[in-house]
Amino acid sequence: MADNVAAYAARGVQVVGVLAQNARPVRTYIEETGLPFDILIDEPRDVARAYGVWHRFGIDAWNIARPAVFLIDSNRRIQYSFVSDGQREFPSSQDLLAAIDRRR
Repeated sequence: MADNVAAYAARGVQVVGVLAQNARPVRTYIEETGLPFDILIDEPRDVARAYGVWHRFGIDAWNIARPAVFLIDSNRRIQYSFVSDGQREFPSSQDLLAAIDRRR
């Protein structure tokens, strides 16, 4: 995502990351990496629940948010969604840019 922020912006798309984690380590990560887009820290996990990506994981029912990508239009309608089954699975930037271009 970070590598292609300019390509998204050229298409009128604003990138916003949502991290359903404790605020302190997220702020440290943001400061250390200098991410080129805004991050919403979803410490209470309300956004993750609202988008249906919060789930139970493992025997101990440890809860996590699945990685996901949503393209939301100016009318607040979801035009594209990808919800991962694994923590390291994401659509490619090419796939996301193609999805944006199809909806223009």
